[in-house]
Amino acid sequence: MTTILITGAAGEVGSALRQHLRDFLPAGEYTLRLSDNRDLGEAAPGEELVQADLTDFEQVRAAMDGVNAVIHLGGIANEHTYERIRDVNIDGTYHVLEAAQQAGVRRVAFASSIHTVGFYPRSEVISPDVPVRPDTYYGVSKVLGEALGRMYFDRYGLEFVSVRICSFQPQPKDARHLSTWLSPRDAAQLFARAVTAPDVGYLVVAGISGNTRRWMSPEGWDVLGYVPQDDAEAYAAEVEHLHGDPSDITEQRQGGIFVDSHYTGLAGKEG
Repeated sequence: MTTILITGAAGEVGSALRQHLRDFLPAGEYTLRLSDNRDLGEAAPGEELVQADLTDFEQVRAAMDGVNAVIHLGGIANEHTYERIRDVNIDGTYHVLEAAQQAGVRRVAFASSIHTVGFYPRSEVISPDVPVRPDTYYGVSKVLGEALGRMYFDRYGLEFVSVRICSFQPQPKDARHLSTWLSPRDAAQLFARAVTAPDVGYLVVAGISGNTRRWMSPEGWDVLGYVPQDDAEAYAAEVEHLHGDPSDITEQRQGGIFVDSHYTGLAGKEG
């Protein structure tokens, strides 16, 4: 039996993976160990529940015992103060990778973000190897997570797949999502492939559905065997008129509202 640890399992992406991940895994061969510092409800068959705070290394290390692969979704999924981003996203990712290395985990799939490259113009198709252009402290935390993953692979042989999630939504809500949408079932397939495809080494891929208008290239999808089933274009008639002022920088750059110098996200709204 293979055990996959999912951090941040109570979040939006984590909840979707809890529901759909098994659709893309061999039946009966995997246990999902779900971890969060929030309530995870009751364990379903094939699930284990573990309370762990990413800022506490000992809790993360205990959650890692007997794990074969990790899907690391945990963290603050928005902009915040530098201090909060550092403590939860940066140090938390270090805790996950160091605990995984100590526990003999073979692979980590990391929930990175479009905000690692958010300042690129929407007119450019972005490949995984372009220089990073983070738009926020949040984006910086994902850049550092990818750099830590590179080091842990090169230094310790811990395989690492970075999935640069763009816009995870049940369905597109505006014109930007026609390029950036990641559907729940495509997210489940992508992360399933990220922890089961053989011999991936270190890899960065776009976390989007098969969108006709995508800004990110599909490089690396073939390595994982990821074949998206959804395309935001199916919703074009409903959302393509929903956008801001085309002359505003938030409508010109891939990171959207995150590129606004006044955007602070959750800072001042929560502890």
